[in-house]
Amino acid sequence: MSETKIILDACCGSRMFWFDKHNPNTLFIDKRSETVTAKDRDKIRTIEVKPDVIADFTNLPFEDDSFYMVVFDPPHLKTLGETSWMAKKYGKLPTNWQEVIKAGFDECMRVLKPNGTLIFKWNESEIKAVEVLSVIPFKPLFGHTTGRQSKTIWMCFMKLPID
Repeated sequence: MSETKIILDACCGSRMFWFDKHNPNTLFIDKRSETVTAKDRDKIRTIEVKPDVIADFTNLPFEDDSFYMVVFDPPHLKTLGETSWMAKKYGKLPTNWQEVIKAGFDECMRVLKPNGTLIFKWNESEIKAVEVLSVIPFKPLFGHTTGRQSKTIWMCFMKLPID
């Protein structure tokens, strides 16, 4: 890892929520690298997923304690059609989503430096945040609900020493 890349976006997709989509301190990874188009409400939409590194968030290719901050915004929908715009834009959770999300959290915490911060974004359209929190051994410090229907939740975790 470059010393300038102190932030990891573990599943960047198209970097939708980044104000600076080319932040020089951030390493953007995703398991996809593609430009996709799909019909959505009578429009043809295009999205580009262009990570710096192609990798899966369940098996990150970085040493332990590598980043000061990790951003984790995994897919959150499981009942999408494979060719739907939402699946192409956000990705799709597999049927074993609990194992995948737990493995992702474990990996994000592994590469996070001690006292580092993990920002987690989740949408409760299909799976409630309480269900996600029940499959991981970490507890958020705080969070905030946003979105048109208040279904998107941002949570902040910190890698603290075990008491």
